[in-house]
This record gives sequence, C-alpha cells and structure tokens, in this order.
Amino acid sequence: MIGASRRSLSAAAAAAASRSRVAAGAASAVSPDAASSSVPPRLVSNGAPGVQQQQKRLLSVLAAPKVAGTSNVVSLKLMDGALVGRRYESSVAAVDSTDLPAEKHEYQAEVNRLMDLIVHSLYSNKEVFLRELVSNASDALDKLRYLSVTDPELLKDGPQLDIRIQTDKDNGIITITDSGIGMTKQELIDSLGTIASSGTAKFLKALKESQEAGMDSNLIGQFGVGFYSAFLVSEKVVVSTKSPKSDKQYVWEGVADSGSYTIREEKYPEKLIPRGTRLTLYLKRDDKGFAHPERIQKLLKNYSQFVSFPIYTWQEKGFTKEVEVDEDPAEAKKEGDDDTKTEPKKKTKTVVEKYWDWELSNETQPIWLRNPKEVSTEEYNEFYKKTFNEYLDPLASSHFTTEGEVEFRSILFVPATRKDDITDSRKTKNIRLYVKRVFISDDFDGELFPRYLSFVKGVVDSNDLPLNVSREILQESRIVRIMRKRLVRKAFDMILGISCSENRDDYERFWENYGKFLKLGAMEDKENHKRIAPLLRFFSSQSNDELISLDEYVENMKPEQKDIYFIAADSLSSAKNAPFLERLTEKEYEVLLFVDPMDEVAIQNLSSYKDKKFVDISKEDLDLGDNNEEREEIKQEFSQTCDWIKNRLGDKVARVDISNRLRSSPCVLVAAKFGWSANMERLMRAQSMGDTSSLDFMRSRKVFEINPEHEIIKALNAACRNNPDDPEALKALDVLFETAMISSGFSPDNPAELSGKIYEMMTSAIAGKWSSQSQAQPANPIPQHAAPVMSDEPLEAEVVESEPVEAGQQK
Repeated sequence: MIGASRRSLSAAAAAAASRSRVAAGAASAVSPDAASSSVPPRLVSNGAPGVQQQQKRLLSVLAAPKVAGTSNVVSLKLMDGALVGRRYESSVAAVDSTDLPAEKHEYQAEVNRLMDLIVHSLYSNKEVFLRELVSNASDALDKLRYLSVTDPELLKDGPQLDIRIQTDKDNGIITITDSGIGMTKQELIDSLGTIASSGTAKFLKALKESQEAGMDSNLIGQFGVGFYSAFLVSEKVVVSTKSPKSDKQYVWEGVADSGSYTIREEKYPEKLIPRGTRLTLYLKRDDKGFAHPERIQKLLKNYSQFVSFPIYTWQEKGFTKEVEVDEDPAEAKKEGDDDTKTEPKKKTKTVVEKYWDWELSNETQPIWLRNPKEVSTEEYNEFYKKTFNEYLDPLASSHFTTEGEVEFRSILFVPATRKDDITDSRKTKNIRLYVKRVFISDDFDGELFPRYLSFVKGVVDSNDLPLNVSREILQESRIVRIMRKRLVRKAFDMILGISCSENRDDYERFWENYGKFLKLGAMEDKENHKRIAPLLRFFSSQSNDELISLDEYVENMKPEQKDIYFIAADSLSSAKNAPFLERLTEKEYEVLLFVDPMDEVAIQNLSSYKDKKFVDISKEDLDLGDNNEEREEIKQEFSQTCDWIKNRLGDKVARVDISNRLRSSPCVLVAAKFGWSANMERLMRAQSMGDTSSLDFMRSRKVFEINPEHEIIKALNAACRNNPDDPEALKALDVLFETAMISSGFSPDNPAELSGKIYEMMTSAIAGKWSSQSQAQPANPIPQHAAPVMSDEPLEAEVVESEPVEAGQQK
C-alpha cells in the first residue's frame, strides 16, 4: 500500500485542504452518528472530493512501478521540479506527542516480566525484530487478500499489496508500513494485548502445557508476540492503523519499561493512511545502527527475501549529469584576445545528483515453490552455490513436497566435498529453516537431521511451524519430529540414488567423503538400519582391493553358506594374511575385511542383513559345516595334549581346543564369543581413558586353538605323551603361544622376553652348523687330475701359476 513518506507528499499536495479536513475529522469525532448523516461517510473521513482525487493521483505515481528504467521520482520531476534531489521527511521524523485525548490501558502482566520472556525465552538475537514485524505485515496482507475474494469492497482504497520500510538514521527511527487488513480499535487492543491479556504467568503455563502435550502453543506466532519483539531495540513504539471496516484511524503508543499503553484517534491529515498499518520504532541509543538503510537491506535479504509480497525500502540513489561552470573572467579575456572570431566554449563538469526512491528488496523467487519438473539441473546447482557459498556442483539433489499431517517443501543437496570432520563438535549451518518463506534459523543441533547426516545441506519451508520459536521449543515440537523423519528418509533416498548410478565413481567419491558418517549412523540410529545397511561399503577377500556392498556379498555367497563372515585388522595386508582365513579360503567363502576402526562397531550394531548373521571368524565356535563326528575323534586323540597345554599356559587362555579354521598354521588364538576381538582390544588399549579393569577381564577370555595336522603340534603331542616335563618342550610351547598371539593380532605381554626365547632357540638351531662345514672342506681344493708340482714355494702361489688346463695340455 502507501508508505509514510507518500502520505507526507500527499499532504504537501493537499496542503490547501488540510484545515478543512481537520475540521471534518473533528466533526466526525464529535458526532458518532456522522456515518448516518446526509454527508457521505467518505467525505466526512477523507475530506473534500477534489482534494481527495488530487491526493490519489499523486499517490498512484509514488506507488506505480518503474517504467523503462525511469524512476518514480524522475517522473515526479515533470510535476514539481522541487521534488527532485531532495530527501523528503516523512512522519517518522515527526514528533508523535500530541494534545489530543488518549485512552490509557494497563497491562495485566508486568512489562518487565513480559520483556524478559521475549528477550530470554523466544528470541536469541535482536535483529529478528525486523523479521517478526515484516512477517506480521505479510500476514495482514495475506488476510486482506483472502477476505477480498468474497468482499471486493475491502480493496476500494487501492489494490496495491506491499510492504514499505523507511529509515531515519540521524534520529534512529524506522517506519514499517503495510497496506494490509488493518485493525479496528477493539482489534488493536486484542491483537497487541495477546500476552498481556492472559498475564505472563498464564502464558508461561500455557506454553509449558503445550510443549508437554507435543503441540505448538497457539499464543506463539500471534501478532502480539511478534509485535513485542519491537521492544528489543525500541524505547517507544507507535502503531497507526486503519481498517477498511472502520472510518477512523487509531494510534497505539507504548513505551518500554512502562505498565500501560495509550490508544487515541488519529486527527492529523498528513498522518492518515487509506488502509493498513504503520509502525514507527524509536530505537534505543545502542540500537540506532539498525536505522541505516544498508543494515535494513541486509536483514531483509537474510530473513525476508522470499516473502510473497513485495518489500520496498527507501534508498538513496544518484545519477550523473553535465552542468555548466562559471569561467574565470581573466582567463576568458585572454582566450578572447587570441581569437576574437571563435565562439567561446562553455565549460561543463560531471556531477552526481542524489535522490531518494523506493527500491524492491525481495525480487528473488523461491525455487522450492516451483514445480520440480520445471527446474533444470543448472538452476538447482546455481541456487546451491549461491545459498551455501559453494564452488562445486553438488553430487545429488532432491526437491520434494510432503503433504498430510505436516506439509512442507524442501530441497536437499549432497556436497561434492566434505568440509567438517565427523569428530568436529562445532555446529553446522547446513539446513536453513523457513516458515512461510521467512528465514527462521540455520543453527540446529540435531533437531532436523541426526548428527551422522549433518553433511546434508538444504532448505526447509513449512507453513505449520510458528515464526518466533527458539531452538529449545523446536526440540519439543511434535511437528519438527515428524519433519525430521521425512527429511531423513528423503536424504537416504537421495544417497541411494547415488549408489545406484551407472557411474560407479560417483558413489566412490561419496563414500570417500561421507563413509564414516554412515558408519556412525549404523551405531547410533537403530530405526534406520535397513536404510543405512545397503549404503555401506567394505573390502573383501575376493574383491581385489575394491569396495563392495552387502548386497553384492549376499549375491556371491555359496549355496551352503549361512552367514556373512568378516575379520577386523589394522591394515588390509594384515587382514588378508590372517590365519583365520585359511579354511574359508579353501572353501571359497568370501570374507569382509574391516580395516577402519568404525567398521567392526558398525557391523556389531547391525547384527544381521537380509536374515544373514554377521560372524567374526576370529572368535570361538566358528561353524563351517564340518563333520562333527570326525572332529570329536580328533578331540579325544588330542585331549591329553590340550590339557597339558592348558596347564602350562594357565590363566592366559580360557581353554585349548582343536581348530577347524586352520590349514597351514600350527595354532591360532581366538577371542571368546562375547569378548573383544584382537582389533577391538587394540583400539581399547589405545584409548587414553579406557577402563583397564574391563580390559583385563576381556583379555583373559581367549581360546588357544591348535591344528592337529601340523608337524609342530604332532611333535608336541609326542612330547606330551613321552616326556611332558621336558624343558625344551615347555619352552617351545611358550614360544608357540606368544607367536600365535602376534599372528592372531594380539600384542604379547612381554615382547623382550619373547625375543630372548626366539634368539635362544635360533642359537641352538644354527650353532656350529655352517662353521663345522667350513672346517671339513678346504677353501681351495686341489683338482685330482692335476699333476703334483714339486716346489719350495707355497702351494697357493703354485696353484695360481699352474692352471689345470695348462697341465692337461702338457700331458
């Protein structure tokens, strides 16, 4: 509609009729029945018809859009040359003090408690006041547009629906004018007394009860709460409003730290508006920086650029032009003497002439409100780069609308590269929440997405959420919980689309950047295990150093294979050469190789996939479908040896058993079924804050498995039967056990002691072996077919001089 400045210009155009309009307005105030008198109501409230028509013509010029690049003010230059180049003082600079009678109303709740609630409970920073007031203006325009469908007379004072913001940085004043539905006197009292009418205590109680019931409070989002955010930065607020249902315009005035407010009827013609509401904020001394036009423009771009109604701001502009300058008389005379016949050239200079004009501040159309079929990939990429300050195109995007119990629109993106590490505790600003196209916040800590999906970026726009709630209230909102579930599902669908892409490199890039995030999701989010599991990737014993999915593993399983086998190690080489794989490799069973510290924990939380259990081949009771009767016979044959080994090792192992997983190795050390694996024990020992008591308990639950077909085990079996107390046999058994610890991925308790035993055994094995052979055979033997040479010189010299070939030739 029409802003405050336009009313000032209108008043200037209608200055001759101002006195008669004041008189008419006063008559209207004195006579309540003026509307029923012979004088038409519009003449009583708006003044003489001739003045009114002149006024509307001037206002229509101000409100009209720019044509062919010509500003409205330049157009006005044709009407009045004095209009160009001046900044017009509007009613924002006028003093609202008046001697007109005003009704005083007391707050039912103390203003101090009310302001404390607004500042500390609902708003986290002061700059949201503009967002709230613009949102209120947008709601008023929405209501007028809705009601005008059935009652077109509501738009009789002008069809324009817009919001205009004007600032006075010198005096610290902001004026926000909308051409919306406006308010009557009673509506003014009711709307601006929403919180005060129930009392602060009642409001807090209602707010708490709504949170406990999982519902949003109806008080949140009403005009009263949003309006009172103006007192975050203002020491006085003046609201002037005119409803099309009423012939009178009323003024509400409130001061911070006051227990009352006043309402009066507007009588000054220059302050009358045809329809809508005008808010005038008199800023506090420390908050006058908000009155700068650049600051207002920045806040509108951040919070309200997607409001469905046009928002105009009063901005200073300029244009260049050439103007004549006066010449120096002495210089002009000199030039005239040089050439009296030449006409003197006029000197000009370029100057910038400044003027003030309305500028549209929210011309960007929200891309998420468009039909996804009509938006190209380039438009999505451009929106993503501009919104999130990225330079690479996203890996994937998802544009969707959800309907039903909760309705919202959203566009989600998967960035091409990771900026934040999974261990980074800083909050991300990857999700921008809008309510009715008004930006609310991007400061979330798990309310809309779980931590493991914090890399997803996007915008969410909902009409069901209140505008001015804090993050604490969002945490308890039932609507937000429903939105979270749907957003998570859409995010998984988007990632699944990358994994199903024909270009395998796309998902490899994704996994390289965000694989750890999905593993964290397998640990933390049990509800979404079925969505996370197909997205996981691991190395395997048959994949040739390539990552495979669990679906690919299941497809490659042997018909008789019942479980999904895996082993965890500190490196891919260690996992591939672990002794646990020997029998499974022989049976051509594929084994997943976990080399990332998160792999084992993630799989343990999944427990199964497509009815196939995950089995750690480094733990006891591994079932490979062998003949149990044959194994029992072997156990009976080596039972004495197993007991002998257990007595020697003592508490280092839980028991000694015959292995069904070995082929070339003599023995292996496996973890208990419910104990830590060697890899997990290594990780727990690396934790500086690890629980050493539980570590000692889990370490004691190991099973020593022997291979009865290996020559070392056969020799020890013979030693057990013939000479169980032989020191050499016992020493060999100790070395065998500690060597098995190393090959199985465990760390020996005393590496130095183990090294000493190995050195001692090596010394016994090789002592004198090569030295005895060197003594038995001469270094340079004499060939048998060579004739002896009789000489007093040393043999060595004669051997060098007389070669065997030459001796043969002499024969």
